[in-house]
Amino acid sequence: MASTRYDLTREQLGAVLDGEPKYRLDQLWDGLYTQLADPVDVTNLPKALRARLESVLPSALTAITESVSDRGDTVKFLWELDGGSRVETVLMLYSDRATVCVSSQAGCAMACGFCATGQAGFTRHLTVGEIVEQVVRASQRAKQLDRRVSNIVFMGMGEPMANLGPVWTATERFHGDLGLSARHITISTVGIIPGIRSLATRALPVNLAVSLHAANDTLRDELVPVNRRYPIAALMDACEDYLDAKHRRVSFEWAMIDGVNDRDSDARELAVLCRRLSPHAHVNLIPLNPTPGYPTTGTPLRRVDEFRDLLESLGANATVRRNRGTDIDAACGQLAAGQPVTVKLDRKQLSRSVTAPRRGTRRGIWRAG
Repeated sequence: MASTRYDLTREQLGAVLDGEPKYRLDQLWDGLYTQLADPVDVTNLPKALRARLESVLPSALTAITESVSDRGDTVKFLWELDGGSRVETVLMLYSDRATVCVSSQAGCAMACGFCATGQAGFTRHLTVGEIVEQVVRASQRAKQLDRRVSNIVFMGMGEPMANLGPVWTATERFHGDLGLSARHITISTVGIIPGIRSLATRALPVNLAVSLHAANDTLRDELVPVNRRYPIAALMDACEDYLDAKHRRVSFEWAMIDGVNDRDSDARELAVLCRRLSPHAHVNLIPLNPTPGYPTTGTPLRRVDEFRDLLESLGANATVRRNRGTDIDAACGQLAAGQPVTVKLDRKQLSRSVTAPRRGTRRGIWRAG
């Protein structure tokens, strides 16, 4: 795989500019990271040099489609990578910030059944250049709207901790070269403990988000299969150590699934975990978004609000994340890069595979994918 323009370090770009005056490197680096320009558009470089750089420093991303929702405030980009894999990036504009949701892998191997990316399976890791360029391209789009990207969340396709080397190098570029505060960068994980512990030793105080979804091992084993390897008790130890090292808030992502993890007992179990990290734990409640491979529906909004109120009465900090871009499959858990998601069991088989409802549930989980 050939290196692309954002894969290269300053030193490596300097080698590309061998024979040119030394100040050309500063001009090119500023053009790529401050002007957010393609090499051919860095106008303080000679025209012949720009043309050569455009050829030897190819783009990592080929635009396939761009989908717009929420009256233009949510934009989903579909990119094709070298080799044909595809990934998606989402730009979300709010009154007080502009956030890019970036992918770290093509597909995902974590096999969370309610997530479209997990349903599609894993293809490959993304390179530093492929990660960085997603943010640059989204920043170019925001710039057209007189907005500046202020926040980055690694909550797109893939498990960031399974590709931590490139993810971290990209994070350093976002901070050092694109000028984003580390406090406005969030790296998520389904609970890969070695990744959390590695993150705690690194220099930048980024935010940590854990896709929790269940507060007991029996249910989480079912919803998030990696829990069988990294159970909740060990995961909480790692989160506590991260707090001690970084003094940054830990967020727990909780996709609310009707009749599965939205009971009062679930709230009580979750509150116990939050109080252990109090006041630095925060719960993001996310009504489950529809995906083809997971027929169980999201919790009704009224019950989501009741669940939040119960959590707060039990001493946990919680907010409800209102979905953005659901109609263009850009919301949490919906990114699949246009890949077909296959339900491995037909409806008749699914009806025989429903888990026996636990006490207090309204229905079981349909096993699919």
